[in-house]
Amino acid sequence: MKALLLTCMLVPWLAAASARRSDQDTQMIPGSIPGRGLDRYFSDHLKSRRARRTLPPADEPEATPGEEAADLPTCLLCVCLTGSVYCEDISPDMTTVPTLPKETAYLYARFNKIKKISTKDFSDFLTLKRIDLTGNLISEIEDGAFSQLTLLEELSLAENRLVKLPTLPTKLTSFNANHNFLKTSGVKTNAFKKLTKLLKLYLANNQLQAIPHIPESVRILHLQNNNITVVSKDSFCRSNDTYYLRLSLSEVRMDANPVILSKHPDSFTCLKALPVGQYR
Repeated sequence: MKALLLTCMLVPWLAAASARRSDQDTQMIPGSIPGRGLDRYFSDHLKSRRARRTLPPADEPEATPGEEAADLPTCLLCVCLTGSVYCEDISPDMTTVPTLPKETAYLYARFNKIKKISTKDFSDFLTLKRIDLTGNLISEIEDGAFSQLTLLEELSLAENRLVKLPTLPTKLTSFNANHNFLKTSGVKTNAFKKLTKLLKLYLANNQLQAIPHIPESVRILHLQNNNITVVSKDSFCRSNDTYYLRLSLSEVRMDANPVILSKHPDSFTCLKALPVGQYR
């Protein structure tokens, strides 16, 4: 009898407690949703966010090619390490030389869509020792664009669209202009004359008709795949000095040129090895 009485007393109390807990749950945070509705709320919320992501931006002008790249800081687009910046095959397209950190010594901006080099592009970065612009669309370089780079030792302009060369820094040890559209008229007579430390000169796969002046310091010279038709006695040697020897020039490539090298035997007497090329 006592157990029955106790049960009758507990049932109404438990029901009231349950109702109080339910009310407290919905009043814990203003605007909260009852437990049973949370799953549906989060599901609808995620669907709404996904839908907003797929909507096209309203009334926003389309970016012109290269505009997005220009607006972003260089070290977000490129890899910046201490003294080195790697901007290779950047997307969105990189059409101009990026602004560099002040301490940059080595710039690799290969395989982009840079079209022009102006005098201001490198004017504030006098610490540069190496610039590699291989595989761009460069057709114009303002004269003097590299003139302030007194520490520059290596410069590659290979695989571009150049028809003439700018004034080059005098401390270069390596210069590469392979695979351009250079003609003899676009290479000044003294283009390399003042480069007294130049060791490697690459001018292959161009449209040169004659051999430019080659500094005494050069060890490797590539002139293959041009339109060279003649080699003079002064191209490599000195016509007025039969005892002159040019032992530093150890590799000369002139293959795939129209010139028949065997017709110019006196042009190579100062060299320790004959040039690679056509002899018959």
